[in-house]
Amino acid sequence: MGETLAALRQTRALSLDQLSRQAGVSKSMLSQIERNQANPTVAVVWRLANALGVPMAELLGADKPVPPAIATVASHATPSMRSPDGRCELRILSPIELAGQYEWYELSVQPGGALASEAHEPGTREHLSVLSGSLEVQSAEAVTRLKVGETARYGADQSHAIRNPGKGVAHALLVVVHPA
Repeated sequence: MGETLAALRQTRALSLDQLSRQAGVSKSMLSQIERNQANPTVAVVWRLANALGVPMAELLGADKPVPPAIATVASHATPSMRSPDGRCELRILSPIELAGQYEWYELSVQPGGALASEAHEPGTREHLSVLSGSLEVQSAEAVTRLKVGETARYGADQSHAIRNPGKGVAHALLVVVHPA
């Protein structure tokens, strides 16, 4: 309820003091409710709802669907992309709402496969952790080879590539962190 109360109060451009006077609820109690540090009585909720001009159910968040405690994504529902050569597959593990901030992928690279990328926006970094096989990472002119269990952290704000120079399929986790 705290988040809903704060949002309604801010939408109406009311200070804690103004809402306190209109609802007949102490300013400290309002502050505690907004920070989810107090459970108001039904009488307090009723006074707040009346002062804000909303039904009690809206203030209590009854109109909002409750997200599950644990959300799962089935394997077949996980989107994926392939490299132009068809030898690299990126399974998109991160939620869409984080795109452009943080992204993480499961990467599979066939022998001889390469995932080459142009520069991302300035300040972007990638973190590549090899789970099986070996991979070669290039960022600008720098090149390094990674074995199982190793992680490379590198600038992705320049041309970069991930290659599989080995004889077997390589698997890795790739995290992309965009600048704030």
